[in-house]
Amino acid sequence: MIVERKSHRTRIRQLAALHRLQPTLLRQVNTSSALHLSPALPAKYIRVRRANDPRIRLLSASAPSRMIVTPLTKLLGIRVPVVQGGMQWVGVPQLVAAVSEAGGLGVLTALTQPSPEALRTAIRETRKLTSKPFGVNITLLPSINPPDYEGYARAAVEEGIRIFETAGNNPGPLIKYFKSQGCVVLHKCTTIRHAKSAERLGVDVLSIDGFECAGHPGEEDIGGLVLLARAVKELKVPFIASGGIADGRGFAAALALGAAGVNMGTRFMATVESPIHQNIKDKIVASTETDTVHIFRTLRNTARVFKNKISMEVVALERRPGGAKFEDLRELVSGARGRQVYELGDPEYGIWSAGIAVGLINDIPTCKELITTLERDVEEIIGQMTGLVQASSKL
Repeated sequence: MIVERKSHRTRIRQLAALHRLQPTLLRQVNTSSALHLSPALPAKYIRVRRANDPRIRLLSASAPSRMIVTPLTKLLGIRVPVVQGGMQWVGVPQLVAAVSEAGGLGVLTALTQPSPEALRTAIRETRKLTSKPFGVNITLLPSINPPDYEGYARAAVEEGIRIFETAGNNPGPLIKYFKSQGCVVLHKCTTIRHAKSAERLGVDVLSIDGFECAGHPGEEDIGGLVLLARAVKELKVPFIASGGIADGRGFAAALALGAAGVNMGTRFMATVESPIHQNIKDKIVASTETDTVHIFRTLRNTARVFKNKISMEVVALERRPGGAKFEDLRELVSGARGRQVYELGDPEYGIWSAGIAVGLINDIPTCKELITTLERDVEEIIGQMTGLVQASSKL
């Protein structure tokens, strides 16, 4: 790559042509995650010329229209490779639309809605708020009386949804149906073994969830650094990073590790458009990375949740001699109690999900402010890193 400073006259000519060219800082050059970066030069405009790419790209130090372009942004038609993952009671129209309007991918949580027909209504409400792409999450969890997964899936497809996030047990039939309808499927996995299985099922993108994530991190306790480093070597489809990401440094690290984007949940809970009670948002801001705990360890259905008196009571019951059965925990972990935490604002009332990213959250921005900050910080961090590679000394 040859980088040339431009003369003043040439810069003026380039400014006149700005409306015909798409400014970009980062350009994905193939389906892998390799990024071509602009050097951090003081000149406002530079020209980037490659041996195999004679086109000239304008890189403005202040242009807000610059983009991070990856396989994810191309596939989904979004501006920023940030996904707001599905979250029970949180992934509702107002948040989803705000994320999509800000340039990311908002995701409705299907099972937050009481029925497939209610999901139809939520999809229509979201469309009134944004014309940008958004998706629907369907998570398959063990249940004595499972929800009408097929009904939710059919309702979403019939409403025109073409992007789905899936997670949980035995997703094969659901993935097969979505692919038969021409949909794009992002599937969450907590191990590379499961990711390869999902890849064989035909998913388009994998969400690699590290041990840091909220909700269900699996039973193998593998952090994101190792999972992502393995994913880039062993997976054939693009993947995004999930778990422990809440700022530009985590975002930039994910890109460096080979991810095509990031999935964030806990960070989006603490935004203006998040539907949860202000007290809970404030609690997230006040918390540290030590304020979460795992429950259901002994049941082999581990979940990372916020550490409060209820979750610690569950842990104590599991640790007692003889352990605990789900029936012993049912009342404490009731989903209805968790929902009331978000509605009434008492963080001690029930079980609610939170990832260790709470330790990185210090404010409650709008989704637009959050995503704009992420973009700016990623640009700055990657720009700083380019200066780390220098010609070797002859000494």
